[in-house]
Amino acid sequence: MTKTIVTSDQAPAPIGPYSQAVKAGNTLYVSGQIPFDQLTGEMINENITEETHQVMKNLEAVLSEAGMGFKNVVKCSIFIKDMNQFGTINEAYGMYFKENPPARETVEVARLPKDVNVEISCIAVDL
Repeated sequence: MTKTIVTSDQAPAPIGPYSQAVKAGNTLYVSGQIPFDQLTGEMINENITEETHQVMKNLEAVLSEAGMGFKNVVKCSIFIKDMNQFGTINEAYGMYFKENPPARETVEVARLPKDVNVEISCIAVDL
């Protein structure tokens, strides 16, 4: 099985010793994405809806670089700072998975990188 590092210049560059994504065989493991807009160089933090959409755009950029899309996603992990925002995050997130949504967990955490409110990672399979 081959291991390939996947990098998109449309998503935030790693801020530590990790890759944006790693493809092993036909499975893509995408590192957690935060609401940083790589094109403008700004953190999107006006509200949790906009933050979530930016996170999903970043995931989409990495998936696309690997020749995949949201239809290939089989699992997501959502990390949020405040479980009271779950409904709003879920509503924005759901716009990207209208049919056959992936498995998922959502976990409230004490703190996230750059003090953002939401971070999402995913696993996708090239079918």
